[in-house]
Amino acid sequence: MIPAPIVRGKVREIYAHGADYLILVASDRISAYDVIMPTPIPDKGRVLTAMSLFWFDQTAPIVPNHLTGVRPEDLPDAFRSGEFAGRTMLVRRLEMVELECVARGYLAGSGWREYQATGTVVGHRLPAGLRLGDRLPEPIFTPATKATSGHDENVSREDAAARFGVGLVTALEALTLAIYEQAHARCAEAGIILADTKFEFGRDADGELILADEVLTPDSSRLWPTDEWMPGTNPASFDKQYVRDWLDASGWDHAPPGPTLPGDVVEGTRSRYIQAYERISGHRFRDYLEEAHVRAHQ
Repeated sequence: MIPAPIVRGKVREIYAHGADYLILVASDRISAYDVIMPTPIPDKGRVLTAMSLFWFDQTAPIVPNHLTGVRPEDLPDAFRSGEFAGRTMLVRRLEMVELECVARGYLAGSGWREYQATGTVVGHRLPAGLRLGDRLPEPIFTPATKATSGHDENVSREDAAARFGVGLVTALEALTLAIYEQAHARCAEAGIILADTKFEFGRDADGELILADEVLTPDSSRLWPTDEWMPGTNPASFDKQYVRDWLDASGWDHAPPGPTLPGDVVEGTRSRYIQAYERISGHRFRDYLEEAHVRAHQ
């Protein structure tokens, strides 16, 4: 019998497993503008899980992570097969830091909008004359407070330090930028620009910072094909910007409920997510599905 989740997020369900562990299940839901769309993207949760597993391994020399197990034999009986295959992780329960840790290497999204108005991005003064999509002189750390509903709110490093402590925020900034630099280099080898991304961290019983949640996925990152990057334009992407662009063109007013996504947008999004995983990891997604014992109809 499957227990009730203790948290149901926009994409993930979280289940308790004893006092020290959690089960994270990534669904195929997709959200945009803080609204969950009524149309799922097939295999999306499995791509997010596969990508996170890859990056947990890659980033382990920089920071420990919360992953404990992902094989069927690692999981409770109720989560070993069927709909849970390939999308489920057993992780350590942590004291989460209620701060989104964002690294930006390029000017895009809310950073671009703020820069146009003020010449700054979340407290960082940037050179004049930058264009949409330009690479920044160096990556910057732009934290945001986590919201239980609605939009997260960008905060300066100083404001974050006042709330969470200088030592903690300094450590989070160092880890965030170190992971970003490593991941940016790996993505560049695959012909992909990691424009920005966000991380979540928690602390274990000893107070050590632990990387948690999802890592460097198309849901949490802007991923641009290098050969299509042209500063001054909104680059094509391997992330959910494809869905946002269709929603904007559809005339939807960003108020719930979201519109039903057409088949070509669903398949185009699925294809982009899989391409991102395969190009960055060097692994075939079909192999991941086979190793996770995912049947074709699931």
